[in-house]
Amino acid sequence: MVTAPTAPKLGFVTKLLYGTGSIGYGIKDVAFRSFLLLYYNQVIGVRAELVSFAILVALVVDAISDPVVGQWSDSIRTRLGRRHPLMLASALPASASLLLLFFPPVGMNDTQTFWYIVVIGCCVRTFITFYEIPSSALAPELTSNYDERTSIASYRYFFAYLGGVGMAFLTLLVFLAPTAEYPVGQLNPAGYEAFAIVGSALMLGAILLSSFGTLHRVKHFKMPPAPEKIGVVRTLGQMGQTFSNKGFLAILAFGVLKYTSVGMTSALSIYFGTYFWGFSSAQLAILTVDSLAGAFLALFFAPLVSKRLGKRNAAFYLAIVAVIFASAPYLLRFAGLMPENGDPRLVASVFAFSMLFQLCGVSSAVLTHAMIGDIVEESQLRTGRRSEGLFYAANTLMQKSTSGLGVFAAGLLVAFVGIVPGSDPRTIDPEIPRMLALVYVPTLIVLYIGGAGFLFAYRIDRASHEANVEELARRDRASAVNADEVPEPAE
Repeated sequence: MVTAPTAPKLGFVTKLLYGTGSIGYGIKDVAFRSFLLLYYNQVIGVRAELVSFAILVALVVDAISDPVVGQWSDSIRTRLGRRHPLMLASALPASASLLLLFFPPVGMNDTQTFWYIVVIGCCVRTFITFYEIPSSALAPELTSNYDERTSIASYRYFFAYLGGVGMAFLTLLVFLAPTAEYPVGQLNPAGYEAFAIVGSALMLGAILLSSFGTLHRVKHFKMPPAPEKIGVVRTLGQMGQTFSNKGFLAILAFGVLKYTSVGMTSALSIYFGTYFWGFSSAQLAILTVDSLAGAFLALFFAPLVSKRLGKRNAAFYLAIVAVIFASAPYLLRFAGLMPENGDPRLVASVFAFSMLFQLCGVSSAVLTHAMIGDIVEESQLRTGRRSEGLFYAANTLMQKSTSGLGVFAAGLLVAFVGIVPGSDPRTIDPEIPRMLALVYVPTLIVLYIGGAGFLFAYRIDRASHEANVEELARRDRASAVNADEVPEPAE
């Protein structure tokens, strides 16, 4: 147990401030998953497969830093704790590099633009890692309670969606609003520049607010013993021992398939909205709110179903229901049961299905995030080490790499079906976006359902978690007694 038994109960304000930092992560996510491919492909004019590959390279290179930051976060000892120094240091470079990502130098050819996306993209994602990994690892330190960890994860996910969806809504409704020069607002370059300016400022403020807002809890933490200084080989051996936890491998396997589909869905959503459903930028802005509505409901829904079904079972069933709602609008359109493009009922219909998808999908993600926190104590009993940073780093590495793979797959699909740079949604052959949907839907279903099946290898439930916490407390008490019994050295 890292939190001292005498620590005051974790209050609403602390949970709120802890979650606030994820606004920055949400803004980064919506930039990479939703806007970056469309911006460089349709506005700058770079081939979709080249842009998506640059994003994939940036994500994979960045992912290498995750376990390094996680291990470092677990190892350092300062008066500000193990997590906060890195969180505070990340704020300015992360926000500055996001700004640069949407201001590429004029006159670059495709190859130069590719390397610009790779380098600046790596900077954005690596610097935000120095906040995200320590902040994620802070959750099990804030509380060891089985249900409280689900509550904390709910706030984290809600604010991540608030940041991403809020910026997407503002961008599509205001920054990318149609003008005389750009009747299709999604093709207006100035809108993306405004997104970068406002987004980077909000990222900076959110990281600083959350870091300073949770700093007062550090005095209640029981600092683990400083790790012994060991070489690279032994460090890698310890990391391998930590990652061999069967429950953690189950979550990773689920995440590999799920987040590949998430990356693909996010990158294609604006393509489907523009070319398949024929929505305007204002209608797309309205549709971004469905994600926020679903994430807000998940604040209450995820803890509720966790108490009823347990984290693992709830995460599994919610993932299955989520993919049903995600694919339903396309299947209904193929069957001729959805309103036609231009019908006012179409926006409401897509909104409803998407909100239910987000409610179930976010709730499932919240639960798996909390499940990682419960693995920390099980691993500590087996290895003798608390490795919150390492576990969350590996989980984030998986999410980044597979989301990048999903974005890359989306770019290949766009190029394959023939959506070329500058395509006008008013004149495009309707069979092209229809073909995109025909390939996308079965891929989504296979990835989601296939991934959910791995969760049955996760065995920690409420009873076993509480037993793990109690056993660690017993060992702490025994260590304290043994320390008191050590005789004073003779003078």
